[in-house]
Amino acid sequence: MATGYLEILRARHALRLLTGTLVGRLPNATAAIALVLFVRAEGGTYSLAGALAAVYGVANAVGQPVLGRLVDLYGQPRVQLPAALLAALAMTLFALSGTDPLPLAYAAVAAAGLFTPPLEGGLRALWPSVLRREEQVHTAYAMDAIAQEIMFTAGPLLVTLCVSLWDERAALLVLNVLGVLGALSVVVSPPSRAWRSAPREAHWLGALRSPGLLALLAAFLFIGMALGSITVAAVSYADGHGGDAVYGWLMAGLGLGALAGGTVYGARRWAGAPERRLRVLVALLAVCYVPLMLTPGPASMVLLSVVSGVFLAPCIACAFIIVDRHAPSGTVTEAFSWLVTTFTVGASVGTGLAGAVVQAGGTVWGFALPSVAGAVSLLVLLGTGRVLAAPVQGGVVAASSENDPNRAVEPRFSSGDRA
Repeated sequence: MATGYLEILRARHALRLLTGTLVGRLPNATAAIALVLFVRAEGGTYSLAGALAAVYGVANAVGQPVLGRLVDLYGQPRVQLPAALLAALAMTLFALSGTDPLPLAYAAVAAAGLFTPPLEGGLRALWPSVLRREEQVHTAYAMDAIAQEIMFTAGPLLVTLCVSLWDERAALLVLNVLGVLGALSVVVSPPSRAWRSAPREAHWLGALRSPGLLALLAAFLFIGMALGSITVAAVSYADGHGGDAVYGWLMAGLGLGALAGGTVYGARRWAGAPERRLRVLVALLAVCYVPLMLTPGPASMVLLSVVSGVFLAPCIACAFIIVDRHAPSGTVTEAFSWLVTTFTVGASVGTGLAGAVVQAGGTVWGFALPSVAGAVSLLVLLGTGRVLAAPVQGGVVAASSENDPNRAVEPRFSSGDRA
């Protein structure tokens, strides 16, 4: 199983790009917990901390596709590094000024979220130029999904380590310094400096003019809702079964399941169109959420959380392939950034909806939301099957003033049904 992953990591620049991207994304991955801890240390309320975290999340959701389009137009170094510096400076301003004056705090946090560089989409745009075989790129997408689970598990631990060694302000500063260093490592690498987007048609919708991409984004809005609702339902469950420690184990179980599922999924080569396979994976994901409604004792509940996470990373990895197949020529970074934004928005909606459902009906109904959201996602995929079955081909389109002057063709694999 490890052979395919080791082959990718041994490829020139691959380990550097993966590591740099993960480190560069640390400020974004840990923003919510770092903001809450800092605001509480400053004497602010949980309401204020939640509001600032929400502002950061909304700004980030807006900024990712906008910056992704700029990367497609002007290249990675000219966008990613300035964005990383601006985001770090904004968060540094917030860390040094604190929550007073409040308008400055909101503005700084919003700027930090808005200028967060689209390193995630940028890495997926780079894989085809680093890994020359189609099956390697698909395995890299799976490895990418696995790495996300590791980052979202290790990131909060890093925050708490910084707080224990120094304080909450230092945690914000250290994480953003690391973010800039990670982005710098990526953008000065030869693949990032050499990468150019394919020629593109000038269109204000950009990547969103692809019907297949829109269908995928609609489906993943509900996948995000499922994941967001689980976090709230798990808090409600933990309150009656042991507190924060149980909540931590439930989230760790979810991550462990995703890690295991993604590892197995990426270790083999799959036949058939990825669009059909995604429908099966989403159906299995929705089914695995159902047993959570049993709400047994903590030990059994942790096992159920592991099972519920098994098909999450495979769904995400399969979606990466579909994005590549459906993104209009010259919009690949923007397209991947839209997937990130849609998933984030869905998770936020799911969190808010689950809070209301748990308040009204209790924990069991909170755990019903993930399976319902997964079922709706499957219905979207089934209803848009004809659109998804006609991927955009990765050829060169008519050139426009937006295009790279060298008319370089963006490396991509969209020619066959193998995935």
